[in-house]
Amino acid sequence: MTDFNDRERAEEAKFAHDEEMHFRVHARRNRLVGNWAAERMGLSSVEAEAYAKSVVQADFEESGDEDVVRKLLGDLTSAGIEASEAEVREALEAKSVEAKRALMGEG
Repeated sequence: MTDFNDRERAEEAKFAHDEEMHFRVHARRNRLVGNWAAERMGLSSVEAEAYAKSVVQADFEESGDEDVVRKLLGDLTSAGIEASEAEVREALEAKSVEAKRALMGEG
């Protein structure tokens, strides 16, 4: 019985760790893509940092990436920057890989 309980606790701990890593990767990715967009818009470093935080916050509006894509596309377009949805999604994917690499390097 102890082996079963130990295994169950280990699985719960792994699940919790995996969920935390998923959250951290997404938050880091959103910050990175926010900085990417801020650079394209020509924002100062202070403005870029605030903008990156706003992209992280935008991800809490709904499940999935649609809220982030919508924010980035809208902000880039408003700033007079030509950007396509495909380009934004490509940046999200690239920054996701970058975020995973950075976080795996921390562990």
